[in-house]
Amino acid sequence: MHPDNASAESYLGISKSAKERRWVESLDLRGVEMANAIAQGQDIPDIVARVMVARGLDVDTAAHYLDPSIKHLMPDPSSLTDMDIAADRIAKAIQRREKIAIFGDYDVDGATSSSLMKLFLRHCGCDASIYIPDRIFEGYGPNPDAMDRLIYEGHTLILTLDCGSTSFDALQRAAERQTDVVVIDHHQVGEELPVSVALVNPNRQDDLSQLGHLAAVGVTFMTLVAVNRLLRQSGFYGKGCPPPDLLGWLDLVALGTVCDVVPLIGLNRAFVVKGLMVIRSNHNLGLNALLAVSRVSGPVSPYHLGFMLGPRINAGGRIGDAALGARLLTCTDPSEAEHIASELERLNKERQALEQIMLEDAITQAERQLLEDPECAGLVTFSSEWHAGIVGLLASRLKERFRRPAFAIAIGDDGKGTGSGRSISGSDLGAAVRAAHAEGLLLKGGGHAMAAGLTIEPDRIREFRHFLHERLRSQVEEARASDELKIDAALTANGATEELVTTLEKAGPYGAGNPEPIFVFPAHKVSFADVVGQGGHIRCTISNSSGGKLKAICFRASEEPIGKLLLDNRGNSLHIAGSLTLNYWQGRPSVQLRIVDAAEIKGP
Repeated sequence: MHPDNASAESYLGISKSAKERRWVESLDLRGVEMANAIAQGQDIPDIVARVMVARGLDVDTAAHYLDPSIKHLMPDPSSLTDMDIAADRIAKAIQRREKIAIFGDYDVDGATSSSLMKLFLRHCGCDASIYIPDRIFEGYGPNPDAMDRLIYEGHTLILTLDCGSTSFDALQRAAERQTDVVVIDHHQVGEELPVSVALVNPNRQDDLSQLGHLAAVGVTFMTLVAVNRLLRQSGFYGKGCPPPDLLGWLDLVALGTVCDVVPLIGLNRAFVVKGLMVIRSNHNLGLNALLAVSRVSGPVSPYHLGFMLGPRINAGGRIGDAALGARLLTCTDPSEAEHIASELERLNKERQALEQIMLEDAITQAERQLLEDPECAGLVTFSSEWHAGIVGLLASRLKERFRRPAFAIAIGDDGKGTGSGRSISGSDLGAAVRAAHAEGLLLKGGGHAMAAGLTIEPDRIREFRHFLHERLRSQVEEARASDELKIDAALTANGATEELVTTLEKAGPYGAGNPEPIFVFPAHKVSFADVVGQGGHIRCTISNSSGGKLKAICFRASEEPIGKLLLDNRGNSLHIAGSLTLNYWQGRPSVQLRIVDAAEIKGP
């Protein structure tokens, strides 16, 4: 709640931290007053109210925020363009017992969307088939050959989930063969749309639902609400088929929502809050098996979904069988679930090893580009030795390390480059990629503000890099100039208690759009620090003069400036910033600090 953060004083005088950020307080005087009013009105701790106000809440919105209701937050599904047409076509297919194909994307959002649809159709007596394309050989989204195959197999309705909005050739092929396609998606699209019976996408330009922040799995859930309503009205449900418990599938909606890194605000936040409750009831065999191989202990949190379950499901699409995730999430046999989960665990370890090798090359290329042009607005790296399934992870690592949009491109045996990009807040990468495609620089391209994908001829990569720089330069300059770490409060090691962490959960769950509270531990000694694990994590202990101690970890930091600062200051004091979490060992919780930044203590 700083109306002018640029003029706000730096917190603890930190204008340039280890991560080159300025630290600022998240609340101004007016924000503190509002937090006091919310704390009193809702009878919640002051620190929870401060966190809520720092994330845009006020007195009028606080009550619903603390108890998010899907019924309260979800609008009529018919507010989405084409929803009524889509729901009617799916309902008719169910009533006629048509053969339905589900064509999903190969990431977690695609797997959960496909699984959700399959579970609903299975409940209604339609055992639909799921088709997930091979990332390497088919690429993203529907393709004409896949359409031909599904039609040959007798499918009369094809549902594309988390894809299809820009698949002109594939959907034209289906139309020519008189097979209906319903698109359920959330990716950004231009004015021109492919032919289909219905295209439900809150990000199409003629959609007024204001639901563009939903992941595809959220749009799929809304579609099923609409289909369910039609089936109920038609008298479809009876003794042989009772109405489904849609809320019982919110575990999948929560997983896809968190892993697609969409903002945890409004309806998305309600999906995750209620979905976590469903996950903790342990009724999905596949999720239970994945939790077991991931060695998750303690209550499942968004962190577990995004950093433990998600990468394992994605591993199938990256370097293995892309359909493994959807098979796992719809599995009805415990032994099969355990087998698939074990295979995903193996693939994830293989993925981690490949990523480490590729990342070293990508970092070297990025550093060379920055030497040539320190103001480079978009990093573009590439190699014919890279695995196309891992380029998105490389782009994410480069973006985090160098604080600017980044692309990683794998040159395939066909001589074409398949790339993935990740952006920083304030820089619209999807729009830039669509513009590059419109100018003929790319063979294919699309995405949204924070992530994009492309296909490119290798000899156009340098030209694309220049285009990206010119397109994003002003956005990146502004974003980097205003790069601040907002501090919610100062704590001591003694004050970082289990009770505090539990209390803060009232304002959660935290994730994209609702960032975890950041606390500063001023002038705390780094009493222990060492590198652990293959990922270069730094585990340490910080302490204060009154004897308080707090265990901490800084992920993937050993080669970063923040890692070097921590390791070089063993026995010395630093200002340390991070978020608090409960770490479970043998069922017993302990507080752990996840360090996100640090700074040297300035002299008087």
